[in-house]
Formats: sequence, structure tokens, C-alpha cells
Amino acid sequence: MRWPENGQGFIHPDDTPIATQLIPSPRVLKRVSFDGVYYHYVYGRLRFRLRPAMWLSIRIEEFEIGDQVETKGVGLERERFVATVWGMYYVQRKGCILYRLRRGEQLVPKLFAGDQLRLLTNKTTVRPPTTRYRAPNWNGEGETVPDTKLDE
Repeated sequence: MRWPENGQGFIHPDDTPIATQLIPSPRVLKRVSFDGVYYHYVYGRLRFRLRPAMWLSIRIEEFEIGDQVETKGVGLERERFVATVWGMYYVQRKGCILYRLRRGEQLVPKLFAGDQLRLLTNKTTVRPPTTRYRAPNWNGEGETVPDTKLDE
């Protein structure tokens, strides 16, 4: 197990300033790839690399930093508003991710659970092709249309 108090050798040398600001913390870091030596992590626009270390696997929700969301109102208790996900924190005692929202330039002081939010950001993606097509064979022979017929 690697901890910051045991040194920073597990952090990529170029990413030390960013990584030491983000870890240790309850932030939910997204691991996006592994290059054979370092795991690549993302937290919003911040990116950094760490050597393999112990981590806590959590249930992924549909929200990510930068997503536009709408809060769900509950009766007269909660105002509905549109905001951007600014931070993601795993609260171990509750066993869930809580989200920090930003409305314009102002941070909302209350944290929100995923079931209190509705995603407004369109995240549609095209799935990879699953059908294989036979490549056509053409030997270059055949009739061609003269350019004069195209003008007609």
C-alpha cells in the first residue's frame, strides 16, 4: 500500500503538484487507462498518473464532473435548479457518492446524492461496429461514364 507519508515515489514526477493536492481525500477519481507502469486518473479537467496502489471500488453512477444536472424537488422542501457537477466525494459512512454542484460561479453549500439529481448532459455514443462486411473485389475492369454525359 502506498501513502503520501511514505514518500511520493508512486506519483509520476511530472504530476506531483496535481496529485498531492488531490490525494489523500474522499474525492472520486476516475481511472481511465494503464500504460504498463502508471494508471492514468482524471478528476474533472485534472489528469495525473500513479503507480498501482490499493483503491476502493465503488458503484459507478451516471454523473461525472462537468455534467449539467437538475435537482429534483421534493414537495416544498427543495428548490429545483440546474447546475454543473463540480465535485464528487465518496462518503464511506453513507456508502455512496455525494456531489458538489455549482450554479454559475457560486458553489452550492449542500451536497447531493445521485437520486436527487437528473442528468441533462447528453452522453450518447455510437457503439463499436459488430457486423463484419465482406470487402468487395474489383479488378479495375468495367465501363466508365464519359465526362460529357455527366454534363447533360
